[in-house]
Amino acid sequence: MGRTRTFDESDATRSALGVFWGQGFDGTAVPDLEEATGLSRSSIYHAFGSKRGLFDAAVSAYLEQVVRPRLAPLRADAVASDALAEYVRGLRRVMAEPTLPLAAHGCLLLNAATTPVGTDAGLREVIRDYREELAAAMQRGVEAARPDLDAASVAALATACTAHIVAAMTLVRVDADGACELLDNALTLLS
Repeated sequence: MGRTRTFDESDATRSALGVFWGQGFDGTAVPDLEEATGLSRSSIYHAFGSKRGLFDAAVSAYLEQVVRPRLAPLRADAVASDALAEYVRGLRRVMAEPTLPLAAHGCLLLNAATTPVGTDAGLREVIRDYREELAAAMQRGVEAARPDLDAASVAALATACTAHIVAAMTLVRVDADGACELLDNALTLLS
């Protein structure tokens, strides 16, 4: 009698995240996912429905394990006055280290937005929600850092910070120095 192989779906998702982050959705073949997750093609399809289903699970993991923990201080009930500057400095440190996934590959979601999978309505909604979540966090960070500004100035500065961060996360995999300069400029704008 054969034994049923069990697996941890979160481990498989985490392993797939690394592959998708490094190779993109279109650059990732199912055999790459089989190798990374240790699952057979049929197990992947049974658990996730498709390669796309596994990608969607990886995107959710990316948001929950990478993006939201970093944004947490900016989403807290009480945001510290230096929370936004610390967020930007933390991103800069990560982007300056070429062995880390963000520096090596850029942002998983922003990369996906510029590929054929980015035209999918469901993924477009996830990316739009991500940008809105980032913008709201920037708004709260600017409000805490610059209580001297009026509402219009806070909104303008938060938009500028969001744009700098999105640009840096898009640029980092091809020009880490340029990405870090963008983050340095965001820090200058905050002071």
